[in-house]
This record gives sequence, structure tokens and C-alpha cells, in this order.
Amino acid sequence: MSRSFVILLTGLICVTAQTPSQDEEEPSGTSAVDAVLGRSATLPCDIEPQMRDDRVYMVLWYRGNDQRPIYSFDVRGRAFNKALHWSDPNTFGPRAYFVTVAKPAALTLDGVQLDDEGLYRCRVDFRTTPTRNFAINLTVIVPPHQMLVYDNSGRDVSAVVGPMEEGSDLILTCEVRGGRPPPTVTWFVNEKIIEGHLEASRNHVTVNRLIVNGVKREHLNSSYKCQASNTKLMMPAERVVRLELLLRPLSVQILQKHKQMIADQEYIVTCQVDGSRPRATISWIRDNRKFRRGKVIEGGNETVVSSTVTFAPVPEDDGTFLKCLGDNPSLPGVGQEDSFKLNIVYPPQVSLHLGSTLNPEDIKEGDDVYFECNIRANPKEHKITWFHDGILVSQNMSSGVIISTHSLVLQRVTRWQSGSYTCLAANNRGETMSKPVILRVRFAPVCHDSEISVIGASLDEVIRVRCHVAADPSEVTFVWQFNNSGESFDVSPARFTTTSGNMSELKYTPASQRDYGTLTCWGQNPIGRQSEPCIFQIVPAAKPSPLSNCTLRTATNHSTDALEVECRAGYDGGVPQRFVLEAYDSYTMRLRFNVSSSNNDTPFFRFELSELLTSNGEGIPPALRVVVYAENAKGRSEKVVLEDITLNDAEKRTDDNSTMSILPLAALLTGSLLTLGLAVLLVIVLAVRRSRHRHCARAHCGHQLEISKAPKMSPQASRTNSMLEINTGDQRYVVAYTLKPAADCVNQSPVSAPIDHQPDILNTPRGTPPSAGGPLPRPDALFTQPGDRNRQIPIYNSYRHAELPLSPETCAIQTATIGRPRARPKDVTPFSTFATMRRDHIITDAIPGPESCV
Repeated sequence: MSRSFVILLTGLICVTAQTPSQDEEEPSGTSAVDAVLGRSATLPCDIEPQMRDDRVYMVLWYRGNDQRPIYSFDVRGRAFNKALHWSDPNTFGPRAYFVTVAKPAALTLDGVQLDDEGLYRCRVDFRTTPTRNFAINLTVIVPPHQMLVYDNSGRDVSAVVGPMEEGSDLILTCEVRGGRPPPTVTWFVNEKIIEGHLEASRNHVTVNRLIVNGVKREHLNSSYKCQASNTKLMMPAERVVRLELLLRPLSVQILQKHKQMIADQEYIVTCQVDGSRPRATISWIRDNRKFRRGKVIEGGNETVVSSTVTFAPVPEDDGTFLKCLGDNPSLPGVGQEDSFKLNIVYPPQVSLHLGSTLNPEDIKEGDDVYFECNIRANPKEHKITWFHDGILVSQNMSSGVIISTHSLVLQRVTRWQSGSYTCLAANNRGETMSKPVILRVRFAPVCHDSEISVIGASLDEVIRVRCHVAADPSEVTFVWQFNNSGESFDVSPARFTTTSGNMSELKYTPASQRDYGTLTCWGQNPIGRQSEPCIFQIVPAAKPSPLSNCTLRTATNHSTDALEVECRAGYDGGVPQRFVLEAYDSYTMRLRFNVSSSNNDTPFFRFELSELLTSNGEGIPPALRVVVYAENAKGRSEKVVLEDITLNDAEKRTDDNSTMSILPLAALLTGSLLTLGLAVLLVIVLAVRRSRHRHCARAHCGHQLEISKAPKMSPQASRTNSMLEINTGDQRYVVAYTLKPAADCVNQSPVSAPIDHQPDILNTPRGTPPSAGGPLPRPDALFTQPGDRNRQIPIYNSYRHAELPLSPETCAIQTATIGRPRARPKDVTPFSTFATMRRDHIITDAIPGPESCV
């Protein structure tokens, strides 16, 4: 009840106070107060009394001309700090509060609204002094509610404008919407105010446009700020954007420009690009093509970019340009570049070609051919060399071989010039040979073996005669012909076959003596007919002739010592022969070993000394009797005996003060003197024996070659002066040999005795003309001179040959020396004439020939 009374009393007082008294002062002036919408407003009211003893009783706030207060501050009957506050709920309500601690005191209004704008009056009542009145004009400011920035294309820009190309025009438009009073719009560049183009405000929109002509590189990342403000009570509204530019590269530089590079060695080249934005891309280019070899490493930052390539140059790089291209990926066509010429040193690169005007498949004998050697080298080649099948080709103008710089000319080419050709070029870096080029020269058939072949055959023996020719093309047709002393005819094709393209085989069987003669064959291919035929002389088969010129020598290597025997082969009897060496113990006549020659053309034998140096158990040094002979399908030749070879393992002698022994020199000197003495002795013995047997009519010497009947020789039977020292490595051997005396000539069967052997039809004595009853002449080029049978002499002496007239009063040594093959006669063109002579000679085969006498 008391609280209601107080409120009622206060209401009555307030009502009563609405009527101004006579002591109330008029407002001294009107003060202006600005407030931002939605924020706080402070309405000042000075409540300080003018007298010290005076005090405030009540403060009342009125709006405009309204007589009813909207806010009261009552201090009556209470302490100042316990004053009563009242706010009209229809006006401010709880948003208003009177603050007395401020100087001056003020009514604070929170959350200012547009309706709060207007004129307010503050009335202050004191205890003794007159009442005061203050007028306050409150203005509510509305800030801009939206700000937009547009670029050249009218696109809203939030933070970054661009990127723009360097040199283009920048247009920024700042648009501010709302605001009361209308705001002021201003542009700042890098915090410096700059004047823009302000447009008239329409519909509460304020526009300010900024134009920057030709932006430059220094404008990159510049800040452009648009600021809008219509009161100082709050911070201006603003929008900041950053300028982004597209910048072309300022410079491209290759840091290492090598003046000279060696092929196949690794080099490092670095390129640096400066000034590009965004980051530059670096490309390596050689001859307008992207360089993809080697390893590329990139580095740098946003401003400077580097690229390093590590590669090994090749000869193809020489003379080209290596280019570094720095480009802005967002600005095509504005890149910068730097380059340098590659100087690569390398060995020559060589390629060989047949002349461009030549057809490699249509070159035949007699044509002119040339080669071209293409060379690429750095430094330039200083030598060019030509090779044919690996053999150096030299210029020979008389032979048609001409070398000119990079060309090789072959005039009137022959088949011998077919084969592989290469050219070699050399410079300071090395030398290189080209790949071979095969030259194929087509030619008519020619005999594969240019010599006449002698073939021995028995009657009714089937032999195969092979005619092998060289030809290109190798598709050859053959023609065979037979010639003898009485007839000449072509062989029927049914009798021979072509086993391959360039070989024909004829099966031939001599049925009578008339069938021995000469077979010839011709070949023909698309190039032409064979100019000279292949010749095969069919003769009666016989036993081979004995070996001659036998030589014994020692051979030493690092591990073993050996003896070697080498002889010269005689006539093979018309059929293939082989050579045999047999060694017998000189004391027991027991066969120690036998070996065959590994070469069918040359008699050559080798046996180890370790197999020979075996004592017989009685302390007697080993002694050998060596026999060599030839054999074929018709039998064995006469044997050549190297007898009584005694081998002594002598004491090793060395000089303690020198590493070189004088024994080999002494042995060599002793052997030379002994050989010379033996040769003189041999000549004397032969002269005596020849005079002794001068009148031995139609007799021959019987020379016993059977080993079992030979007399045994003791070491004491050897001559003391027939010893020869042989030093081989660390061993010294003494070879002792004995001259075997020839047996006396003994009378043989009379001339009228029947002859069992075939005569040597090829060794008819020459010199008797046909008119005198002698045989027909024969071409000398087809036959060798008849020689004596090899006389058996000591080792290290060659067997002598003596050509003696065939007479009843003379003992002659004859050996058939026909070899196979023989040299082709150059002057024998009419083969039929030669066949006639041979046929006449064959008819006389019943005439007994000469016999051998030793």
C-alpha cells in the first residue's frame, strides 16, 4: 500500500511538473547529435547546479513539443545514487538509460532506430535554483549497405583483378548502394588517394569509376581500394582488390655456351629465364624440333626460372643450333629465346655406295664401275683409303684403277675385282671404315682350276671326271668332247650330268687303248661361252714315283723336341696318293713305328724324340733306319731309305758365367764342315762308280730295299766323322749316320725277257723326228723333263738328279716326274692335233722302256 502511494504521488508530481513555472529557463540553444542506425546515441544534459549547496531534484526528458515526459530521473527524498529511473515503454523503453557519471550527464539510447530521430528537451529541476532546459536535435545516419567493384568486363571483383596483359587499360568501377546522407566514394591506390570519375547518385546508388591507362610491370600486385563514408561515427566502408598482370619474359640466357664438344661425352647446359609471370616454361629445341635427349632439371622461383639439361652430343648434332625458349604459358607468342651453334668433334662417319647411275645387278666384265664414299667428319678427314676384300687398293691408271677424292673408278672391270669393297676415312678423332659393298661382276664360265688335270685309269675302270667352272650367273650348260690320236667327237649329254649349277660330272670308262686321250668341256651361261675349255688328260694308271729331296731336321718348342722329315712328292700315277714313313730298329730290324703325312700334297712327317730315346737294354744308343714311300690304289713306290740314324743323349754343357751356351754355334760350324766334306766325298764316289759301270750293257743294279735282308749295323760300324751334334733347348743330341755302299751292278735278264709293267708313256725320248721312225712329237708344256731316280745319300744331303741318254751301254736313273695338275699350255690350241700325237704314242706302249740302275 505504501509502494502504490509513492507511485501515485510521483505521478501527481510529474503531472504537476508538466506545467512550467515562472522560474523555468528557456532552452539556451539546440545542440546537434548524430547517431548511426543500430548503434548508441548520447543525448547530453548538464545537471550540475550553479550553487554549491544546491542539488538536483529531478531530470525530465521530452520529445519535440510533447508535454508528457518520455524519461525521468527522480532524486527527491533519496540519495543521488539511489535515484529512480523511469522510461516510457512506448518510446524508448529499456533502450534508454540516464548516465550521471559522465560530464555532462547524458541519456544513452541503444539500438538507435530511424524513428528516434527528432528534437529532444532535457529539463533539470534543482532544490533552490531555477529549472534548466536543454534542446538536442538527434539525427540518425544510415550507412551504405552494399559496395561492389567491377572490372573492365563488368565482372564483380572480390580480391584480385586480372590477370591483365602488360600495357592494357585498367577500368575499375566502385558502386555503393544505400546510405543517408549519400556517402562519399573515394579511390586509393597503394593507400594514396586518387581522383576517380564520380557519377551522379540515382536511387541511393553512388558510383565512382577509376581508369588507369597502360598498366605497367610496376603496377603488378598494386592495391586498389574503394572507400565509402557518410559519417565519422564509424569506419568507412571499403573494398580492396589486387592487380594481377601477365608479364612476358624479360630475358632468356644460356649460361654455358661450349665452343667445342666431343661426341658421346656428357655436357651440362643451363638456361635462365627472368621476368615472366606466371612462371615461365623452358623448352629445349634443336633444328626446330623439341630436344628430348638427356636429363632436364628445372629450378628457380616466381621471378627467375632455370632449366639444366645434361646430354651427350652425337655427330648428328654438329652444325645445328641448340635453342632455349622461355615462354609465358598464358601469353603465347611472346617468348624469348637464346641459342648457340653446336660444334661437335667426332671420328668420321663413312658410307659407301655404288655409283648412282649403275645397276648392281647388271655389271659384267669389261664395264666401268665407280664407288662413292660419303664422309661426314669434324674435323675434316685427312686420309681416305680403299680396300678390296680387306686388301689395300692403290691407284694404277694403267690397270684402270683410278682414285679421285671420294671416288674409286674401276675401268674395264674383271671378275677378279668382284668382292667386298670398303673405304676408310681418318681424322684427328680416329678412323672409321664403311660397311662393305659387294661388287658382283658377271662373267662367262672359266675353269675353276686353270691347270690341266691328269687322271689315271685302268681299262674297264669307271672314273668320274668333274668339270668345275666359275661363272656368274652360275646356271651353266656344258658340252664335253673327247680327242685322241685318231678321232674327235662330242660326248652325248646322256653320259654326263650337272651336279650343281657350275659343275658337270662325266662317268668315263676306258675300254681299250684307244680310249686314252683328252677330255675337254666348255660351259656357257647368259653372259657367254667359255673361251678356253677345261682339259682332262686320261692316261693309264700306274704306281706313284718315289719321293725325292728328303730333309731331316730337328724342331723344338717349349715342351718337347721332335724330328721332322720333309720330302718332295713325285708323280702320283694318275690317282690320289698318300705318303708313309716307317722307322725300324737298326739292330733288330723291328718296326718301331710308322706315320702318315697329314698333308696329301707335300710329304711331311714329325715324331717326338722322347719316343726314340729308349735304350735297348745293353747300354747301346738307339739307332733307326727310316724308310719313306708313296702309295696309291695301284701300289707302292720305290722306298727311299734314311739308314743308321743313331741318337745319343749328350751331356748338357753350360757356362757358369754366361746365360748363352757356345755349343749350338760349335755344333752348327761342325755340321757345316762335315756336310761340305761329305758332299765332296760323294762326288768322288759317284765318279768312280760311273766309270766302273760305263759298259754295263742292258743291265740294272739290284738295290735291296727289303728291310729284313739288310745287314745289321753296329755302333762301331758307323764312321767316326759322321757324327752331328744338335742342340734343342736344354738337350744336346748327337745324330750318327752311315753311308751304305751301293751294290755292284749285276747282270739282269736279257732284253728279250717279257716286260710285266706298263711303260712310262709320258717319258718318250725326244729328239728323233717322226720321219726317222721315232714317235710323234708331243707338246713340251704338258710334260716335265724326265729326271733320274733319286740316289740314296746320307741325311742333310739332297738327292741328285741326272738326266742320262737311254742307251744299252749306260745305267740310268729315271723317275717319272709327271705331276697333277700341270700348267696349261699357252700355245696348244688345236686339241685334235695333240690328241692324234698322244694316240700314236699310246699305240707304241709295247716298246720296253728304260730300267732303273743304281
